[in-house]
Amino acid sequence: MFLAPRRLCSLGSGAKFLKTIRSSKFLGCSTYGKMSSKLKNAKRIEGLDSSVWTEFTKLAADPSVVNLGQGLPDISPPTYVKEELSKIALVDNLNQYTRGFGHPSLVKALSCLYEKFYPKKIDPNKEIVVTVGAYGSLYNVIQGLVDEGDEVIIMVPYYDCYEPMVRMAGATPVFIPLRPKYVAGKKWSSSDWILDPQELESKFNSKTKAIILNTPHNPLGKVYTKEELQLIADLCIKYDVLCISDEVYEWLVYTGNKHFKIATFPGMWERTVTIGSAGKTFSVTGWKLGWTIGPNHLIRPIQIVQQNTVYTCATPLQEALAQALWVDIKRMNDPECYFNSLPKELEVKRDRIVRLLESVGLKPIAPDGGYFVIADVSSLDVDLSDMKTNEPYDYKFVKWMTKNKKLSAIPVSAFCDSETKSQFEKLVRFCFIKKDSTLDAAEEIIKAWIR
Repeated sequence: MFLAPRRLCSLGSGAKFLKTIRSSKFLGCSTYGKMSSKLKNAKRIEGLDSSVWTEFTKLAADPSVVNLGQGLPDISPPTYVKEELSKIALVDNLNQYTRGFGHPSLVKALSCLYEKFYPKKIDPNKEIVVTVGAYGSLYNVIQGLVDEGDEVIIMVPYYDCYEPMVRMAGATPVFIPLRPKYVAGKKWSSSDWILDPQELESKFNSKTKAIILNTPHNPLGKVYTKEELQLIADLCIKYDVLCISDEVYEWLVYTGNKHFKIATFPGMWERTVTIGSAGKTFSVTGWKLGWTIGPNHLIRPIQIVQQNTVYTCATPLQEALAQALWVDIKRMNDPECYFNSLPKELEVKRDRIVRLLESVGLKPIAPDGGYFVIADVSSLDVDLSDMKTNEPYDYKFVKWMTKNKKLSAIPVSAFCDSETKSQFEKLVRFCFIKKDSTLDAAEEIIKAWIR
């Protein structure tokens, strides 16, 4: 509390006042300068203060840096998506609160879209929740369905918020790595990273509440095959486990691969929640709209978390998203449908980045989905002696590269638990959902660097 000058005067001289507060529990302190234990952070967030996005997004903010780091599209979103938002902003009642669990027109559009892939009708009011991005979906799911003392299986590498969200719920993350399967003379692909069936089953026990699945995968770009998903489904059913399926890159699947929804497998609808993203679907990451789809007995706890946290999402954005979805729902078999045209556009960019990295002697992992390429950068033999010694190699490398070469990326060890970081620290993730001019600038930097 700040006291007005007149109130200070009534307490006597300044010296007397300072003596008073130093000898009291004024402002919640047991002694002057020492924080009261009641004002410290909650234990649930201890050890969760670091964020790769906070650190590396700040480094890449320099306009002179070519940013292939954060998954931030600099390509233009579809014109009709932006036009819908522009029109809706002029409608007065659409600038007010809407239904807390999802704007009526949006949940209707989502149910219509996903009924094309599920062998059942989806109730827009009871089986869908619209959230503040896929982040919001993950948080609501874990807070609503995971208890203190539960275990949650996470595949490594993993999107970095999985672990802290599980820990904040009081649960224990149990990690299993995707392991590379090397084939002599074959180019490296994300499909070469696999789970060992026996090792995976060993992670399940009576405390296992959930497994988090991410397909297409970030950062590897792996698209899980039908056989791999069946293995996971069988274990979920055998051990009575919830599947949290993060499918935000569901439309970004490249030639020769197919995205399967594990919720459509026999026995899995009733134990699966599936997460989607407007940012990834329409290249509008700043809209921060996501959704969760599942059976009512799993969606209801998620609704309860939503109503007691953010309550609702931005009405104009939800209405604009609904109208944009209807445009593409009506033309899903048309090459012009954005669900079809975007992966075609990005496949060309993916191939370009893979060729570029190969041309300078690196070993990239060609992704089957998503919009990231990972490469082993250890062959560049960069002198990192001036960097912090207590950081993984890839952290030091990306910081050095951003500062000295003006090219930004993301260290892959940021997507790993403490025990597996050393297995992945020579890998760096490059984002390719970028304009050709951005990729041109990156190519110029890399080729000049190697020369």
